[in-house]
Amino acid sequence: MCRTNTLEMTVKDREKASVMRQLSEGRLRVGEAAEKLGMCRQQVSRILARWTKEGDGAVISRNRGREAPNRLDPQVRARIEALLRSDRYRGFGGTLASEKFGALEGIKVSKETLRSILVEMGEHRPKRRRKGKTHVLRERRPRFGELIQLDGSPHDWFEGRGGSGKCTLIILIDDATSIVTAAFFAPTETIAAYAAAVRAHILRYGVPVALYSDKSGIFRVNAKDAVSGDGKTEFNRISARLGMEHICAHSPEAKGRVERSYKTLQDRLVKEMRLQGISDIETANAWLPTFFDTEWKDRFSVAPLSGEDAHRPWTKTEHELDRAFAEHMTRELKNHRFRYDGKEWRIDVPVANISLKSVKVGLRVFKDGRMEVEYNGRLLPHSLVGAVVKTTPEADAKTLNHTVDQAVQRRQASQSEAVVALAA
Repeated sequence: MCRTNTLEMTVKDREKASVMRQLSEGRLRVGEAAEKLGMCRQQVSRILARWTKEGDGAVISRNRGREAPNRLDPQVRARIEALLRSDRYRGFGGTLASEKFGALEGIKVSKETLRSILVEMGEHRPKRRRKGKTHVLRERRPRFGELIQLDGSPHDWFEGRGGSGKCTLIILIDDATSIVTAAFFAPTETIAAYAAAVRAHILRYGVPVALYSDKSGIFRVNAKDAVSGDGKTEFNRISARLGMEHICAHSPEAKGRVERSYKTLQDRLVKEMRLQGISDIETANAWLPTFFDTEWKDRFSVAPLSGEDAHRPWTKTEHELDRAFAEHMTRELKNHRFRYDGKEWRIDVPVANISLKSVKVGLRVFKDGRMEVEYNGRLLPHSLVGAVVKTTPEADAKTLNHTVDQAVQRRQASQSEAVVALAA
């Protein structure tokens, strides 16, 4: 039976039929026909055999007009569409939705199928590929721990849940493997936040060879007319105490591994925390190692070129590590007293075999507020004398927005209290 009676032939089908006719009449050879149709010789021979028996209908694909065997069940599709419209999966792309539907909803569906559904729903618009600048890719360092890239990204990581606004995610990512070795949420991008992340890295893996960062004021003295100081930031001094080389990148593209990771994290991590019901910094910081040690590591890490670990093991105590991260400075004693941070402190006397008349003592101020006073290798007992002297808060480009946001919140709170008082 000729299939042209039930299925309409396309232009391509008519071209195939014409070639088969020329083949049967000897006007074409099999090799020429194969080249003309873009097929192999065996396929052309099979179609010719069918065409001889069935006529022009033989060139029509046997699958045309049939229902695809892998067609998505209408009920399953309806459930998928309902899930994609829900708040739980709002904004999910095809790839992430495919992973989570399989793990959490028991629905196995390909990312391309989900992407086509999202396009039909109007929830996804395919992006046009734009020609960007070409950057020469730097080869990865061969060993784990040779180069650690670090950066911070301010973002609405909790999507406004829990009344929280933007905060900053600090991550350290290994250049050789793309493993995120430490991650830390903080209200703003400060040296304390970076110190906490680097400290966690050292306690887990050891001291890396080098750190790679941007040129912000945390990592580099950017004042060209600076006439005092040693030309180093506190982060530079911490790196030197721990024996880590610190390198500043000339451009964001130079540390592309950590820069690109944030684009992925602002999609995947945000949605994963939504699924986990995480809405505050403390809970997120406790959960982050689980995310980066499992899902991130399994999907995005690569094997290093060398199996050797370049980290130097940290064999001292945590207190010794905290000393390296503490702020170091000197103060001159006057009547056994000194000032720091608008407060007056006193050396508790007597101290045996030590003369403290107009001497300079070393201060170590720890990140948790503790302080050590040292003179000639001995720790001196000390106590607070004076009251706190309030000073004008300082802010830089990293902390300005956070400081202003706090001021706005205080203003709004005072206005609300005033309205309540008037109403009473």
